[in-house]
Amino acid sequence: MDAVQNRVALRPLRAGELSEPRYEQGDFDDFGPRPGYDRPPSCRLDADGSLAVLLDDEVVGSVGWHWVQWGPGASCRNPMIGIWLQESARGRGAGTRAQRLLVDLVFRHTAVNRVEAHTDVENIGEQRALEKAGFTREGTVRGAQWRAGGWHDGYLYSVLRAEWAEWAEWAERAERAERAERAERADGGKAT
Repeated sequence: MDAVQNRVALRPLRAGELSEPRYEQGDFDDFGPRPGYDRPPSCRLDADGSLAVLLDDEVVGSVGWHWVQWGPGASCRNPMIGIWLQESARGRGAGTRAQRLLVDLVFRHTAVNRVEAHTDVENIGEQRALEKAGFTREGTVRGAQWRAGGWHDGYLYSVLRAEWAEWAEWAERAERAERAERAERADGGKAT
C-alpha cells in the first residue's frame, strides 16, 4: 500500500451519479435502491444539499445535510449531516474523513455553532466514524428510525465550533503520523 491510497475528497454530485442499482445494500440501507440524480442536488450550504464522496478519485458515496432549528431565531439553526458509502468503501476511514471535510466546510463557510449527526444504535461503524471525526454522543433518540419492520432508537451526536478548531488541529497531526506509519510499513520499515 502506498501513502497516496485512501485519499478522500468531496465535490458536487453530477447528473446520473449514484444511480440505480445503488450498489450493494448494507444493514442500514433499509429503503432499497435510490434513483440517480437527473438534476444534481444543491451543494449550497445555506440549503439542504449533498456532495459526492470520492475515494482515490472514484465516487463511492455521498454526504448530505439538512437544517434543524432548536430555538426561535435563525441563529439557532444548524446542519444535521449524514453519509452513505458503498460497502467496498466502508472500514477504510473514508467515512470519518468525508465527515471531517464536511464539518470543516460548514464551519469555514457559515456562522453556525453546532453540527449534528444521527445514527442507528446498532450502526457501530458510523458511531466509531463520528467519534473519530470529533463528534460527541449526546444521547439516545427513541423510536426515531423505521428499519426492518420496526422502530429503532438512534444516537444523536454533535460537534461545536469551539471544539472543532482545537480538535481539527489535533486530528490533522494524528492523521499525518498515521499516513507516515503506513508509508513506512509499506516500504518494509526502511528508514528514508
